[in-house]
Amino acid sequence: MDFRVGFGYDSHRFAPDRPLVIGGVAIPYELGLAAHSDGDVLLHAVCDALLGAAGLKDIGTWFPDTDDTYKNADSMQLLARVVEVVHAKDWMVNNLDCTLVLEKPKMKPYIDDIILKLSEMLGVSSENIAVKAKTNEKMGFTGAGEGIAAVAAVTLRKT
Repeated sequence: MDFRVGFGYDSHRFAPDRPLVIGGVAIPYELGLAAHSDGDVLLHAVCDALLGAAGLKDIGTWFPDTDDTYKNADSMQLLARVVEVVHAKDWMVNNLDCTLVLEKPKMKPYIDDIILKLSEMLGVSSENIAVKAKTNEKMGFTGAGEGIAAVAAVTLRKT
């Protein structure tokens, strides 16, 4: 069986007057993330991992921040498009492993909902998806509470 591995990374700074959406789940918090789209840092990393594994260009090429079509776009819709493109190239998700890097808010109450949304979107069992949240021990921009970073690794297999 033919397999591929992809890796994605994204980060956004916190911004007032924006909702906080991570993994397609609305998170109650006083700040959201600054971005052209909804700023869903986790889904952006997942998109890049999928695109990379399929040998395609990055999320910024597909959904440029210079295109008003994607202003405040729901990142679940962007991920849906990426999944369509990956499937059209005869790839399917085998597994996904993600890590959020942030000091606040605490993500534990939302992880299961995020995994469920990713499972439904990717068409893969929730047992094949891991989402973790880690602090950065007060180091760097995430440690200073200035924003959130996310990394994602995915394996694809030929259909």
